[in-house]
Formats: sequence, C-alpha cells, structure tokens
Amino acid sequence: MSTVQGRLRIAVQKSGRLADRSLDLIRDAGLKWVKGHNDLLYRVENYPIDLLRVRDDDIPTFVADGVCDLGIVGENVLEEGRNGGANASVVMPLGFGRCTLKIATPPTLAYDGPASLDGLRIATSYPKILRRFLDERGVKAEIVVMRGAVEVAPRLKLAAAICDLVSTGATLEANGLGAKDTVLESQAVLIQSPVAPEPGLQHLLDSIIERMSGVVSSQGAKYVMLNAPRASLDQITAILPGAGSPTVMPLMGRDDAVAVHAVCQEAVFWETLEKLKAAGASAILVLPIEKMM
Repeated sequence: MSTVQGRLRIAVQKSGRLADRSLDLIRDAGLKWVKGHNDLLYRVENYPIDLLRVRDDDIPTFVADGVCDLGIVGENVLEEGRNGGANASVVMPLGFGRCTLKIATPPTLAYDGPASLDGLRIATSYPKILRRFLDERGVKAEIVVMRGAVEVAPRLKLAAAICDLVSTGATLEANGLGAKDTVLESQAVLIQSPVAPEPGLQHLLDSIIERMSGVVSSQGAKYVMLNAPRASLDQITAILPGAGSPTVMPLMGRDDAVAVHAVCQEAVFWETLEKLKAAGASAILVLPIEKMM
C-alpha cells in the first residue's frame, strides 16, 4: 500500500530534458499542480495527489518500492536501474524525450560490428545495458563507468570506444566520434508501482492513467473533415493517414456526395491535402485535437 495515507504520488524528474514535458503532460491530464514550500514536492489542488520531483535515476526505485504510485522516466534510466527484485512496470510510452543509446568510435578504430570491440575498453554511463548488449553478442570487453563527459574518453585514452546517448549527434561529431550500432531506443515512459494504492484511491489512479493515455493519443493527431464524391470514397479513405474507419454522413440535397470525418493518428501534410483534392475531395478542414479518450 502507498506510503502516504489518502494521497497518490507521482515521481517526475526535478531537472533535465524530461522535467518540463512531464509537468506539461500532468497538466494536460487535468491536474492543477502548485509549488509547495520546497522544490521537492508539488501539490495537486483538485485531487489528492502529490508530485515528487527527484533525480531521474531515483524514480524507478521510488516507484518500485511504493514510495510513489506512478513515475515518468526515460526508458534508458529504467532499464539501467532494473534489478533482480520487484520492479516498476511500464504502463505506456509517452512519445517525448526520444534518444538513442549508441556505440560510438573514433575514426582510428576499424569498426565492423560489435565483434570489433572484443578485448577493448568501452566507456559508458549505462554499464548494465551495455553489458547485456555485449553478452548477447558474445563480446568480451571491459566497461569503464563514467558519470559524465563520456565522449572525451577516447581522446583521453581512457577507452577505445564509448556507449552514450545520442540525440542530434552534434556532441559526438565535435569530439571526433562516429555513431555505430544502436544499443537501446529510448523515450519517456509512464511506470506504475507493483505496490497497490489504498482501495479508495484505485479508481483515481486508473482515471489518471486513462487521461494520460488520452493526452498521448491526441499528440500529433488531427481531425479531418471533407466532402467526397461517393464514387471516390474508397480512394479518399485510403489516402487519409492512420484514419481507421472514418465517419461518413450524407450531404443535404446531394445523392452523389458525402461528408467524411476522420481522426488521423499520423501527420497530415500539404501533400496529403493535395492528394485528397486530386481524388475529388473538397471543403477540406484539418483541426488539432486537444484531448482524446
């Protein structure tokens, strides 16, 4: 049972690349949070919920131990923190904070796959994830653990290669390194504690998860409305990106055309509108979606 009587707790990153987006998600799910007396705890005004703002590598432990009921953390941090005991479970990916954990090498190292690392030293801040990657491929390499500035290790002769997070690749390039194999694709995820909340809070917990799912589902989604000739309905439906089964309604006074409404889960580009128009669609409207459930 949760350690805070009568209240749920959600763990979020105090500072870093996921901090602001995590608070945005919580706000978009209808939770009105306010800062407390210190920067560690934010209180939600409209529900019995507290936001615990901590270091990102503490979040999996807090959630796994039941100190917090939910948490928002990067997959890379979650995977690195897993142990043999009880672990937090992933509820859903959240679609932001995307990055990739990659092997990177200097041009002086002839790299032809993970086997090229056999017998070498590799610097990383993610030794567990890297060790699993190497073991699965039968590579015997020494791992040098660094907590920052991993990209300088080859230049300082601390290691022959590195395993580090890559977003744009600019940092690697600035240090004369090239990205090679992908070790892990990461993004922010919502995690849940294996420790059940108080029975009276279970419904609220389920509701918060459902709301966050609705927010995530609406990200990038568009509501498309258009008029279409009946004869071209199948062709136009096939053009709509990720629309599933659209709603088709008759147009007043016309037997040869219908109105089509569709939620498109994929991006709707100008090229998409041009294809729709060429297929006979008219009065095309594309609207953003704020919430979806």
